[in-house]
Amino acid sequence: MINFRIIARIFSLLLIAEGFFMLIAAAISFIYDEEVTRAFLNSALITLLSGLIVFTPAKNVEKITGKKEGYIIITGAWLIFSLFGTLPYLFSHTVRSFTDAFFESISGFTTTGATIFNDVEMLPHGILFWRSITQWIGAMGIIFISLYILPVFKSINIQLPAADFSGHQTGKIHPRIKDAAKRLIVIFALLTLTEAIMLSLSGVPLFDSVCLSFSTMSTSSFSTVNEGITAFAEPFSVLILTFFMFLAGTSMSYIYFGLKGDYSKVYKNNEFMFFTIICFVFSAFISFIFMKQGVTPGKSIVEGSFHAVSVITTTGLYINDGKIWSDLLLIIFFVLMLTGGTSGSPSGGLKMIRLLIVTKNSKQELSRLLHPYAYMPVKIDNKTISQTIVFNILVIISLYFLVICISALIISLMGSDLLTSFSTSLSMIANIGPSLGETGISTNFGGMPVPGKWFMSALMLLGRLELLTVMIFFTGSFYRK
Repeated sequence: MINFRIIARIFSLLLIAEGFFMLIAAAISFIYDEEVTRAFLNSALITLLSGLIVFTPAKNVEKITGKKEGYIIITGAWLIFSLFGTLPYLFSHTVRSFTDAFFESISGFTTTGATIFNDVEMLPHGILFWRSITQWIGAMGIIFISLYILPVFKSINIQLPAADFSGHQTGKIHPRIKDAAKRLIVIFALLTLTEAIMLSLSGVPLFDSVCLSFSTMSTSSFSTVNEGITAFAEPFSVLILTFFMFLAGTSMSYIYFGLKGDYSKVYKNNEFMFFTIICFVFSAFISFIFMKQGVTPGKSIVEGSFHAVSVITTTGLYINDGKIWSDLLLIIFFVLMLTGGTSGSPSGGLKMIRLLIVTKNSKQELSRLLHPYAYMPVKIDNKTISQTIVFNILVIISLYFLVICISALIISLMGSDLLTSFSTSLSMIANIGPSLGETGISTNFGGMPVPGKWFMSALMLLGRLELLTVMIFFTGSFYRK
């Protein structure tokens, strides 16, 4: 039987946390003397009261006996965050409908960064701050939830720094998972603060620096100005953003080991090195293409590296208008949109560990054609990956491409061209945000029909929760005892 007491308790804690962040946004709005302060206070009041109402005390000995609670908690957490996240938009009258408010809210919490706003510079500072911090909350969500779920429920199909669903195990940073999660949250917060300070020192206004830090550390792309990163495209600022996007695409556990001085656990980690090599190779390749197009070498390296890391980590920030890019660049970016960062990072996409395992397995399969009776297991960090895990990853990747194709077909029925349909489908599922077609870098999703916005909201949730976590609710076995 499903333990609804623990589910209600966790949901209540999430609502209380969200209400607290709304109060922070209210304080920002109050500092700028904006009328939307009342909207945030009302939103926070409703959210906090809702959290207190559903709060259910649980005994220390009370445990979860099945997996169903975990799927309900993980999926429900993002839905609840997104539903209550619409309140500031609605109460401040910055959006026209609940559909638009929900789209903007779930886009933030899933760290997608797709927007319905035509002119973000007309928005109050409080709303701009709320849009930005919803991304940061979503990125921190996996770690935050693990504070309360993992001590009683350790076999959940979600991304976690200690045990990713990909089957890859990283080193433990602390004997107790709860304490480890707290340390990861502190590191995540300190990196965000450090980036904000560095951006401010580079010449970016303080408010924009904070919001940009929320975006880059959450691998999302909400901006405070219509021109996006182009408005802050000084070389030093771009290099800072590139560096922190790379860190954001890396598991906080690797950063912890680096800060601790245990470098062997970083450079000997196959996934991290694979991620680093991919970023370096494509940064060099894209920089070379920019130089061939007549861009100066220095600018080519800075912008080429920025765009490569941005797409690989599924951040979705761009300096140049995509309409001037060559077909070769569009193809490269389309392929890189599939990748994602390391396991345990807020990046979307397939994740590097899966791509690494599939690459090694493909190599082994070729060798087995010549030596059919040889034992050639796939190994990551000198640990054998079972064939069951390899098979599961192949199923996930196949399902990933199937969902992209079906989604692209549905989007095309709404009147979009081929490039827009596929790139939009991929950008929603990979949680990138801006696509490469009509809904590209300099445009938004405000003109999409209402059914299209709800469909894309579902795709964002699917991508954030790794497909199977959501799709399991559509199986009959989930509802059987």
